[in-house]
Amino acid sequence: MRRLARPLLVLGTVLVVLGLSKAHAVAHEYDFTASSRFVWAMAYSMLLVLAAYGIGLPDLTRTRRSALAAALGSTVAAAIGISLAQLVTGSALLPRFVVLGTPAVLLPFYALCSAVSADGRSRSGQRDRLVVVAGIDESIHLTDELDANPERPAVLVRVLAPAEAASRTADRQPLLDIVRSTGATTVVLDRAAQADDSIVAQAAVIHESGVRVRTLSLFYDEWLGKLPVSELERVSLMFDIGEIHRARYGRMKRIVDVVVSAAGLPLLAAVTPVVVLGNLVGNRGALFYRQDRVGKNGRVFEILKFRTMRPEADGNGEWTATDDPRITPFGAWLRRTHLDELPQVLNILTGHLSVVGPRPEQPKYVEELEGKIPFYRLRHLVRPGLTGWAQVKYAYGANEADAIEKLQYEFYYLRHQGLALDLRIIGRTVRAVAGGGGR
Repeated sequence: MRRLARPLLVLGTVLVVLGLSKAHAVAHEYDFTASSRFVWAMAYSMLLVLAAYGIGLPDLTRTRRSALAAALGSTVAAAIGISLAQLVTGSALLPRFVVLGTPAVLLPFYALCSAVSADGRSRSGQRDRLVVVAGIDESIHLTDELDANPERPAVLVRVLAPAEAASRTADRQPLLDIVRSTGATTVVLDRAAQADDSIVAQAAVIHESGVRVRTLSLFYDEWLGKLPVSELERVSLMFDIGEIHRARYGRMKRIVDVVVSAAGLPLLAAVTPVVVLGNLVGNRGALFYRQDRVGKNGRVFEILKFRTMRPEADGNGEWTATDDPRITPFGAWLRRTHLDELPQVLNILTGHLSVVGPRPEQPKYVEELEGKIPFYRLRHLVRPGLTGWAQVKYAYGANEADAIEKLQYEFYYLRHQGLALDLRIIGRTVRAVAGGGGR
């Protein structure tokens, strides 16, 4: 049910907008599909979907009241957006009947989609009951991960050390007994458990009974959207990378990059005077901040941002901490709104950056991390990104430990790289920006 909620919202939005547009065309006797209004109706549909996703529909609202508030906010925002487009162009792109009628119809529909998603969350939480066979450190880490930001909700009902799960006599099957007594639906085995024949034999019986069995690596991938740090080196060569092994994907990704960056240029031109004025008041110094970063295949390029720190602090190359005292008040606003990143549309246009990819790091940090993590250089096989899976899944990194944590998400991205995941990341980024997430 939860997976149905999103496509239901998208399909319903398109049908409502097209249906109202067609009704207006019939009433006023013109050919809707042959007119420019068809294109604008689709644009209005996409604007509605984007606004809904950005505000948290259908899966982030927890109560009926919050669902209705989100539905009202997103539909009104989209209606205002298309109205502003009509004002700028000086043309009635869509009839008022469609612009104003759509929010009225979609308000209860969006609330219904939220209810469908909430029902799916409830069922999912009840469905995934885990028994984990792993060492104590790995078990503690997995517990923390499930409490943090899982892709699929699950509850940990029992943790066993491999020695506890092993069967030493023919009539004793501890793992099988615990799975049956706890009503577990998924069993997770670490590397040591997989090496024990008696545990694997029990897992085979468990699998035949309909209970899912996963290696630790696969569980992290499916439930948490990352790869465990203990498995990174082992699996670093065991998957295809879309940008390298699928030529068509690489070409399509570059086309998307060029289109998005070209669309961002007018916005950059509009925002720049505002930043100039803001700098005169509370952020005196150079307009842009430039810094060397490591790009695809290890090539160094100069990344471009609006400056957010005091001029004397910008060039020291230190990790940026939350509430860093070097950030000026106006710079903090730029970071909070993510407008400081906007000049990077130029980096995307020139091919140094992609819209989606691992975030580029400074050369000195790359050198340090490559010396400590032999497989760290794998992230540089693809073009770095303005946003990425690690950015939407993990808080802003400010030290080496955070870099290692984010690497687990970056390996997940490399493993699953494709247009579908790229669009998913872009959608989550829009949601984070709309929700005021900042650094």
